Amino acid sequence: MTHLLPRSTPERQSVRSAAISRLIAALDGISHIHTLTVVRHGHVVAEATWAPYEREVPTAMYSVSKSFTSIAVGLAVADGLLTVDDRVVDLLPDMVPEQPSGHLAALRVRHLLTMTTGHVVEPPLEDADWARAALDAELTREPGTHWMYNTPATHLLSQVLQRLTGQRLVDYLAPRLFEPLGFRRPEWRQSPTGVDAGGFGLSIRPEELAVFGQLLLQRGRWEGRQLVPAAWIDAATSRQVANDPGDGDWNQGYGYQFWRCRHDAYRGDGAFGQYVVVLPEFDAVVAITGGLPDMQEPLDAIWDALLPAFDTDAAPEDVVAATPIAAIDGGSRHAAVAHEYEGPLRAIRVEDGLLAIDGWELPWVPGSWSIGAFPPDPTADRLWYGDRVAVSGGWSGETFRADLRLLGDATTFHLQLEASGHLRITRDVGFDGTDVWEGEPRNQPAVVAHHIAVSP
Repeated sequence: MTHLLPRSTPERQSVRSAAISRLIAALDGISHIHTLTVVRHGHVVAEATWAPYEREVPTAMYSVSKSFTSIAVGLAVADGLLTVDDRVVDLLPDMVPEQPSGHLAALRVRHLLTMTTGHVVEPPLEDADWARAALDAELTREPGTHWMYNTPATHLLSQVLQRLTGQRLVDYLAPRLFEPLGFRRPEWRQSPTGVDAGGFGLSIRPEELAVFGQLLLQRGRWEGRQLVPAAWIDAATSRQVANDPGDGDWNQGYGYQFWRCRHDAYRGDGAFGQYVVVLPEFDAVVAITGGLPDMQEPLDAIWDALLPAFDTDAAPEDVVAATPIAAIDGGSRHAAVAHEYEGPLRAIRVEDGLLAIDGWELPWVPGSWSIGAFPPDPTADRLWYGDRVAVSGGWSGETFRADLRLLGDATTFHLQLEASGHLRITRDVGFDGTDVWEGEPRNQPAVVAHHIAVSP
């Protein structure tokens, strides 16, 4: 493993180890935290990885991608390619309706950056051309007067940058940002028209997320080079507009694709628990990846457990690592069971050490994590990022249960298979709530494999 940031003990960077332990214990009590990286004075003073996740595996950033898009816009402004006051109809003249509305004619880059486009309903990313769909959608409010979280607005920024630079967003950022910071080649999902999504789709490693935060903390300067203009980072991370009238860390104001936080901090964040939190007052950065439904919980843990690390002491807590599904707890199990289904999932087979789902074979070991991979399939309409998956499963009486954790994504699938063939699969997090799929086998007598009872 190659470290991108130097390591240090907490005390050498004026951080209380006891409070670091308390933070890790607090996060351990939150379901599906994947990784934690704490940086103080430019040094990693704490890092934790919850099994079975891996720090070297790129993970989906979801809307943290927006913050990288903001930096790309800042670089393009510095290159003289555009200004924040440019009109979108002038930058994408062939993509707007023939007779744009007055509100669309008034739409500027600044409004895309601050999510004050005038939409009151977020345009869906369903059409083949996401940018045209966003420009065709009605702007009910005057741009600049109404904040609404708006991923298609960020995609329009990516479309503008690709038009101006002739490069994908990920390629434009490569020599200017990713390579100087030591990133491996990031991946960025594209629209059907070949434009990087902008508002989501970037996958990077956990430490790379922390490095990005450190660059922000240093106002764009890295190893003697000013990679990003300091004035842009100051503007992007400042409160540009008011946002939701919610509570906690969701109503502190919004910048250029960055959220303001309590304690004079700011963050980039992505769905299901991807965060890079920058605390300028404390010269610190906290990066977290996860797959959780309540995104306020980790922020509360940072404020409650980490901030006291800078000025008070606390007794360390015992930290218990995430545990896999329990092994066999008695009763009988089956040496091999196979069933076929009508529906999205067509076949499943469980035998000792092997779980096969629609022909994808994954290893499993009772009571521990096994790492496998779904074979690359460019024709598959997948709902997740990456192919590496960790499996933990086991028989309990007549029931086989397994967790499938996607190592490059936020999602965990829970599988429960009865020997009779009844199958239930749930998904922890998703944009449409928790997914549940249940099915009964077809042609059951023909496909159920031999049953062998074993002693507890």
